[in-house]
Amino acid sequence: MGNREDLLASAARCLQEKGYGRTTARDIATGAGVSLAAIGYHYGSKDALLVEALVEAMAKWGESIGVALSAATAVDDPKERFVRAWNAVRDGFAAHRGLWTVQFELLAGLDHLPGLSERLAAAQKEGRLGLAALFQGRTEVADTPEELARGVFYQSLLLGQAGQWLIGPELAPSGEQYLLGLSLVADDVLGAPKD
Repeated sequence: MGNREDLLASAARCLQEKGYGRTTARDIATGAGVSLAAIGYHYGSKDALLVEALVEAMAKWGESIGVALSAATAVDDPKERFVRAWNAVRDGFAAHRGLWTVQFELLAGLDHLPGLSERLAAAQKEGRLGLAALFQGRTEVADTPEELARGVFYQSLLLGQAGQWLIGPELAPSGEQYLLGLSLVADDVLGAPKD
């Protein structure tokens, strides 16, 4: 690997181990075995490098959860597929705890990190379509209002599940709880009017 790749790998390790706020430029440079100046040369700033490392880590999470979901969603019954998918996501948080901790840490500090909000917003649509595809067991989905709406739904559940898991793994909803909640809410919202 070259200095640029070494810096990216070191930044990813630092994010997992120390989080965003406690990672210093020196931590990253030392971990990569390069000088501090290399960060500025290759990425412009420590923050730009950390954001790049976060985006790459999110993509790797997407690939790993895709593998887990493809196994979980290989059933014909849509309810069973939904339950298995959410249980697979919940069970996968432990391997990526640092990534989820950093994301919540960054959400709290978006106002103080120039450019990060725009970078994350730009990735929203792609992320939503990716989630819609993953949870439906497809390799890709069309860029339509319906698929984006599905992605918004899945993304909202995912962030809620991740937040609850970070507070306490035993608090993270199971697929069964999500299915029951979905059924009850759908009946309340879409069901026949009550007298």
